Amino acid sequence: MKPEEITKLTNFLRAKFELPSISVRKRPQKSDSAEVYIGEEFVGVIFRDEEDGELSYNFSMAILEFDLEE
Repeated sequence: MKPEEITKLTNFLRAKFELPSISVRKRPQKSDSAEVYIGEEFVGVIFRDEEDGELSYNFSMAILEFDLEE
């Protein structure tokens, strides 16, 4: 992803989730996706999808069972 896309996605997620510590970072050796972090913790991946002239982004976050334990 281009740096300006990463900036826009970071700003969008910070506003949407009201979470200033969320950030989108470039993935090494990948151009169709970026990583999402809260602070220094990796939480998911955003995939860029361009089809039929339409551009969208898909956020994928895995939640493991032990993450739900208190």
